[in-house]
Amino acid sequence: MSRFLFVVPPLVGHINPAVGVAAELASRGHESAWVCADPGLVRKLAGEDVTVFPCAGPVPGSGDGVRPPDVRGPEALKFLWEHFLAPLAEEMAPGVAAAVGEFGPDAVVADQQALAGGLVAERLGLPWATSATTSAEFTDVLSGMPKVAEWLDELLAGLRDCVGDPAGTADPRFSPHLVLAFSTPEFVGPDARTGDQIRYVGPSVADRPAPSGFPWDWLDPARATVLVTLGTANTDVGTRFLTECQLTARERADRMQTVIVDPAGVLGNTPAPDGEPAPGGEDDKDVLIVPSVPQLPLLERVDAVVCHAGHNTVCEALWHGVPLVVAPIRDDQPVVAGQVVAAGAGIRVRFGRVTAPKLGAAIDAVLHEPGHRLAASRIRTAFRAAGGASAAATHLEQLATGAPAKETV
Repeated sequence: MSRFLFVVPPLVGHINPAVGVAAELASRGHESAWVCADPGLVRKLAGEDVTVFPCAGPVPGSGDGVRPPDVRGPEALKFLWEHFLAPLAEEMAPGVAAAVGEFGPDAVVADQQALAGGLVAERLGLPWATSATTSAEFTDVLSGMPKVAEWLDELLAGLRDCVGDPAGTADPRFSPHLVLAFSTPEFVGPDARTGDQIRYVGPSVADRPAPSGFPWDWLDPARATVLVTLGTANTDVGTRFLTECQLTARERADRMQTVIVDPAGVLGNTPAPDGEPAPGGEDDKDVLIVPSVPQLPLLERVDAVVCHAGHNTVCEALWHGVPLVVAPIRDDQPVVAGQVVAAGAGIRVRFGRVTAPKLGAAIDAVLHEPGHRLAASRIRTAFRAAGGASAAATHLEQLATGAPAKETV
């Protein structure tokens, strides 16, 4: 038996892939524990009985981490690093070190945005793996922005001096021992980053707790179904886009049904008093507006997804062979959206400017032009062949025991 310490940021899209890997390790007799600034979120996603070591750290979207909704491009990247990722690393580091001392892991599994995991592991001489939950870092996204790249290198060097080993050399985003990339070259593209330690394992898709009360009987299996979701971290900027989606859905009510995820209630629709979700109103008999959905089982029954190009949502849709309309907002989303389009698995629209007619045309295309579905099916095949959580667990076993790394299928 080996022990693995998962170090994760308080972000759903970064915890979910690790949950599947931890579950696979448990099925093989290994023990895992977690470090997170939001232990309750880990327990919600991984199970109430998991061991979670608390640590300090900023909560996304609160305090200094509240990002102005109009911040985009390089300024958004700078804000993310200065107001969330760098403070998170500094504040998490003491808790990570304490968890290592108490739990005694054989290896640390550090999310690519929980930089304290790699920095502390390097300082303590522990083998560590990077859990890369977005494919954006596997392309040279900063090649056209040398000043931004230089600024980021200086920031990372400062973090190493502060919480890591000043004599260390590893980039805390890419472990020199093992990088688990939850994607495949077929999706990332021909210029996908490679290296002896990089393992493309495909998405880690595993059963997870799902909200109850979804009205499955509302779905008509004889009609096309479209899911609209902006993930869990974009409720502050979604009002205009979701409104256009609602208008688009209404205009196509004669030929498709639409499920819109609206966690903040920006469309003015709330669940019924008994907690059951309800259609959006008298004009929305074919539009279901709900605060949350059981996304994985729902994806088995939808024909297209409209989303913000969040990596988890995109990969889960393509895992099911579902084509997409992507409207990236910020961070890694424009890169992931570009990968969707380059793979032929979807169409990109402008989040801040798209109107219902243009959005409708994009939805019609991914629903009815066969090329997008064929491309999504090709990515689905590649994702499933990569091994997912099982392949990731095998690589982690080899890391913990010092066994030579092997390619897996």
